[in-house]
Order: sequence, then structure tokens, then C-alpha cells
Amino acid sequence: MTVLEPFGARLRRAMDERGPLCVGIDPHAALLSAWGLNDDIDGLERFTRISVEALADTVAVVKPQSAFFERFGSRGVAVLERAVVDLRAAGTLVVMDAKRGDIGSTMAAYAETFLHKDSPLFSDALTVSPYLGYGSLKPAVDLARESGAGLFVLALTSNPEGGEVQHAVRADGRNVGATMLAHLAEENAGETPMGSFGAVVGATLGDLSSYDLDINGPLLAPGIGAQGATPADLPGVFGAAARNVVPNASRAVLKAGPSVAALREASVRFADEVRSAVVAA
Repeated sequence: MTVLEPFGARLRRAMDERGPLCVGIDPHAALLSAWGLNDDIDGLERFTRISVEALADTVAVVKPQSAFFERFGSRGVAVLERAVVDLRAAGTLVVMDAKRGDIGSTMAAYAETFLHKDSPLFSDALTVSPYLGYGSLKPAVDLARESGAGLFVLALTSNPEGGEVQHAVRADGRNVGATMLAHLAEENAGETPMGSFGAVVGATLGDLSSYDLDINGPLLAPGIGAQGATPADLPGVFGAAARNVVPNASRAVLKAGPSVAALREASVRFADEVRSAVVAA
């Protein structure tokens, strides 16, 4: 199996060259309708083709939400496969938003689906859920290392329900979210320019100074745009770790469609705003 340069190094370079922004491709029914498309496989294919054309050579990272393709069955997955191949061929990093989490051979199979170089869905990184225990992610961690891919582990998510698990305090006095961050810091120890194992940390969470976000890895930050956070909020939320933040904007960019030019303009504007906010901090 051909091994890529580690994801962390590739991501750092892409962020520096194209701006620190991840754009989500989330073809839900309401957005398809807003673009004048039907909520069917033809609408999905058209939506995806336009999004790829607009974003593939423009932004550092694109994050397809797997569920919105899977709901159309095998034909939807085929559209997703094509998008992944086309995005990566254009030099855009693909983070597959699948949030897989299981144990043993099942976790290994999920890892092979998205992190094995010979898979048609091979992505540069995968979102995963650690809430069967961080150790349950070992098959994904191991395969990511072997293939030069990365992971984004759910740590401090932006949804209100997440707190009942992530803020739960362990016997050692540290809460679950902080424990996940500590595991990731261990995975990334000694890596340069940064490690390949990132955390998902919501941009809407306010002051996170009580958490050690310096995991020497990327922080995927949902919540920019439609959920209320702005690029200017990033330094206040992430502090010294803001340079490693990859803000995710989905609806805030996609609402500019179906015009390819307007989508590109929106993504470039967001990336510039993020870069300015982080540099100013």
C-alpha cells in the first residue's frame, strides 16, 4: 500500500496555501430545493457536481456528509465516491464526515472503508466517535498511520446534547471531553508541523480556556455561519490553538449556490476572514 505524506503535514500546507477553511457538502432536502433541484438521485448528482466544480481547486478541505448520500442507497454512494476522487485529484483534502464508532472487527471494517488506499471511498481523514472508549478507535488509528490519513475525534461538539457525555467527570476529576483531547495529544506527540489526529471542537462553545486545546493537531470547528459563530470569534474560543483550527462552514457557503462563481466567492471570502482573524490574534 502506497503511503502518503502524513495528513497533518498535508493539512498544514493546504491551510497555509488556500486558507484555513473546511466547506461541508451537505445535500439535505431543503438545500436541494433552494437550488431548484429535486430531492432525488438526479438532484443529488447535480448538486454534488456543482459543489465539486466550485470547491475542488479553491478550498483547503471539503467535508462531505456521508449520510446525505447514503440515504439514496448505492446510487448515492456512487455519487459520493466520484466526488471524493475528483476532489482529491484536484488537490483538495477530503474529510469524510461519517462519525463511525464501534469495536473490534467492525471498527476495523469502517476504517478500511474510508482509510484504506484501495477503497473507492478513501479519504484524507475521517470523523469518528470515541464514546465506546477511546481504545475502541485503535483499528482506525493504526490504519490512518499506515496510510498517511488522519482522524477527527468528537471531543467537545457544538450540539447541546453532547454535554451530558462530554462534560461528565471521571473518577480522576477530568471530564470526558478533556480526556479525549489528552489522548489526541499523546497520538500527536513529536509530530511536525503538526500531528494527524484532530479533535472536533465547536466554534459556538465560547471560552474554552479551561481545556488544553494544544494537542499538536488540527481542531475541526463546526458552527461558523448558520449556527451563529463568526471567524472573529475563533481567537476568543480557541486561544493560542487558533492557528490549528479548521473552521467548517456548510450552509453559509452553500446558500450561495447553484452558481459556481458565487460558491467560489463565498468560500474564498470565508477563508480570508478566518485567516485575518487568526493572524490578528
